[in-house]
Amino acid sequence: MNQLKSREPGSATLPGTLSAPLRAELIAFRRDVHMHPELGNQEFRTTAALKARLEAAGLAPKVLPGGTGLICDIGTWDGRRPMLAIRADLDALPIPDVKTVAYRSTVPNRAHACGHDVHTTTVLGAGLVLAELDREGLLPNAVRLLFQPAEEVLPGGAAEAVAAGVLDGVGRIIALHCDPRVDAGKIGLRAGPITSACDRLEITLDGPGGHTARPHLTTDLVTAAARIATDVPAVLARRVDARSGLSVTWGRIESGHAPNVIPQHAELSGTVRCLDLRTWREAPDLVHAAVDEIATLHRAKSTVNYVRGVPPVVNDPVVTELLRDAMTARLGPQAIEDTEQSLGGEDFSWYLEHVPGAMARLGVRTPGDTRVRDLHAGDFDVDEHCIETAVELFTAAALIDATPQD
Repeated sequence: MNQLKSREPGSATLPGTLSAPLRAELIAFRRDVHMHPELGNQEFRTTAALKARLEAAGLAPKVLPGGTGLICDIGTWDGRRPMLAIRADLDALPIPDVKTVAYRSTVPNRAHACGHDVHTTTVLGAGLVLAELDREGLLPNAVRLLFQPAEEVLPGGAAEAVAAGVLDGVGRIIALHCDPRVDAGKIGLRAGPITSACDRLEITLDGPGGHTARPHLTTDLVTAAARIATDVPAVLARRVDARSGLSVTWGRIESGHAPNVIPQHAELSGTVRCLDLRTWREAPDLVHAAVDEIATLHRAKSTVNYVRGVPPVVNDPVVTELLRDAMTARLGPQAIEDTEQSLGGEDFSWYLEHVPGAMARLGVRTPGDTRVRDLHAGDFDVDEHCIETAVELFTAAALIDATPQD
């Protein structure tokens, strides 16, 4: 197995590069998934397509208990040396696809606007390449493919996947996420926190209501809602270390139906995000206290529904270096960029509560393209050269995985 130890860029001694026919097949697969987006826990068509292709390659995928998502082991696990898991997420978003490409979504108000179709395709591609290497006796240790449903549904499908045993026998886990700020052919790496915690916050306010001519005789819920919207973030900013990045951002405020009627009910909903794990654990109590104080000041009855989302993704330094080694072996160090911690949430973090792992950012921007694209936008698309980059990153990581023997 000495031929597997090279870290030299583009080394011919490191197998697992993508053939032209498989590259074309994967692009077609990605476009088919893109045309048929499915929401979280509804990814039946995508799951069936993956299962059929993996079985055609002589593998034995297992569908997860909920009927969507699956795992598939490549190679024979000896029960001693932990496996490397490679994870993809399957679900799309409930937004319209506004692109004009031939492979745009065929489902109204559904779109793969976060790149999960790419994630799915690249893990499939890596599995097909690794299966061939295993048949040739070139896979040094068993690898588990993990296709997870419902990443976009808080608290994320990862928690249910863990409960279903997808990490049994796994010693470390890797993944990637599309990044439209990075050129195709490159990845972004960061040891330590790379995403943020994300929770959902829903607040209801109630009062007796009344006439706008006499607000002093009732509870002015519109003013109370407005003050909560502005003062809760301000209060929290003075109760936590500013370096924690605790942020409350509102997506909806609703109250009232007539200009001369003080309403009896108001609602606010938004997200709570923060950069570090300690503050995330304290956030529910801090938010409840701030809302109660401001609502009481305005004589409103408040109810807070704080929905736990996901903790930050904290990349393990050793596994991050595995990804760095793998990318260096394929394309050289110039294909790696340092990346910053984002305020986006990712349920990959739930796996890291159990095993060390790391997530890379996959460049999907066409080099030279100056258009500003973002995730979760109806015009999101990728330079499909990124598929080859990701497949070869994953296969190289599996080949040079340095997990020690027990």
